[in-house]
Amino acid sequence: MSNKGKASKSSRNFLVQGTILTVASIIAKVIGLVYRIPLTNILGDQGNSYYSTANEIYSIILMISSFSLPLAVSKLMSERLHRGEVKNANRVFLCAVRFAVVVGALLSLLTYAFAGLLTKYVMNFELAKHGLRVLAPAIFVFAIAGTFRGFFQGLSNMVPTAVSQVIEQLVNAVISIVCAAIMYSYGLSLAKEQGNDLLAPAWGAAGATFGTVASVTVALIFMMIVYTMYRRRWARQIRSDHTGRVESSSQIYHALIITILPIVLSTLVYNISNVLDQGIFNAILKGQGYTEEQYATIWGIYSGKFRVLMNVPLSVASCLGPAVVPSLTAAVARRNKKEAVSKVSSSIRYTMLLTIPCALGMAALGGPIIEMLFHPTSGLPLSAGIMQAGALMIILYGLSTLTTAVLQGLGRLRDPLIHNAIALVLHIICLFVLLRHFNLNIYAVIYANIFFALIVCVLNALSIRRCLPYRQELYKTFIVPTLASVIMAFGAYAVYSLFHLFAGNTASTVIAIAAGVLIYGIGLVSFRGVSSDEIARLPKGKLMIKMLRRLGLLR
Repeated sequence: MSNKGKASKSSRNFLVQGTILTVASIIAKVIGLVYRIPLTNILGDQGNSYYSTANEIYSIILMISSFSLPLAVSKLMSERLHRGEVKNANRVFLCAVRFAVVVGALLSLLTYAFAGLLTKYVMNFELAKHGLRVLAPAIFVFAIAGTFRGFFQGLSNMVPTAVSQVIEQLVNAVISIVCAAIMYSYGLSLAKEQGNDLLAPAWGAAGATFGTVASVTVALIFMMIVYTMYRRRWARQIRSDHTGRVESSSQIYHALIITILPIVLSTLVYNISNVLDQGIFNAILKGQGYTEEQYATIWGIYSGKFRVLMNVPLSVASCLGPAVVPSLTAAVARRNKKEAVSKVSSSIRYTMLLTIPCALGMAALGGPIIEMLFHPTSGLPLSAGIMQAGALMIILYGLSTLTTAVLQGLGRLRDPLIHNAIALVLHIICLFVLLRHFNLNIYAVIYANIFFALIVCVLNALSIRRCLPYRQELYKTFIVPTLASVIMAFGAYAVYSLFHLFAGNTASTVIAIAAGVLIYGIGLVSFRGVSSDEIARLPKGKLMIKMLRRLGLLR
């Protein structure tokens, strides 16, 4: 097969694998969104704050211990498999498992021991300690599961990771709701005894976090079963490998640490902003005379509603990242800059095609969506305002997440760390000023996050351009999706307003969303944002082309 043919096949495979992981992640996020509705009804906005606080700290510790392991393992394995060194690729996996066991166990114990100190002095939410202690064992389990996911991603097979994510979220949904209800009732009895009404939502949140522990455990068992089924084939590949140079364990550990450290620090700096946001937000509002109940309610709306909805479109970028890293690593190893440029361009375009309409759609229908999903008894205007203000945040976070993964795939592991650190410092200054001197409340958090993501996007783009002869195509990537999304947003809101005159909120919102999807699709085709070849690759693509041609929308 020619180099051009190989590159074309590799590019198609990258998009297929990325699409598989994206679809699975969106399904998982939708499941996560659906189960958060009854969970929010059980916990309330205050309980959501405790639940989110425990999960934010857990996520940060997870990033330190193991969140980077799938990416590091897939990158190191991809490099060795490209050179035909199957034995060394296998040694990477085995060393990663040992590394995960030791680091995961250590940080799991430390989390349990210092949960009270972290929630009290860092987050100003002491009662979130119960949920964080429940989450501590999940750190150990996730670390091991991450190495198995990295193993299959290194083989450019995203299916096991995708299926495990869906299974994980299903288990999480069921267990979280059941345990939250049980522990909320337990918290109510304690609240009556001790005269503290916050104990019920705090213990309810602790029960909800047990769903994460159970789901991660089930995901690990699934990944181990899949690995066992694949093991014979993998063993044959190892036996057929006649590589003369077998790397020692110390060399593998050194490569792992060198790869993991910049990714960990970069991811940590990138994601720690939300923990710092909450700590600063709580501290400043407390100083301004707000009670814990008041600022817990505000943060609960932001984290338990807006961020949950925001994570659905962001799953596109977070899934294309793991798909693009091994394929970019292989392209760099082949010194094929043309293929690398193609992968970067297509992944960014794919992300923008999905995140831009989601962002503007959520801005247009923010209030109706919140009312349909969560049925809030209060705080609806604030929820709708947050959805509208945070639209740009969704687009920029999607782009910054993906470009960070692109730089890691290109071997520029330090660049995202530097960019995220610069953005974080400026972000904290911006947040402090907006909260303290402009009294913007939760909107200060949103605007500061937009500023953070914008800086990361700009700095990442400059670094990518230094590595590759790359200029992102603008018309089909940004202009057409934005133009089609603006028309879609106005159209969807008009449809909602019309149907709301005689139908309920839920029916009007569903019809408006469906109309928005149709308007956006027609807009993409009308403005030549997608070609007939691209439509043909979609399921039932040829049928769609025939229909579009009959309507005169496609030549």
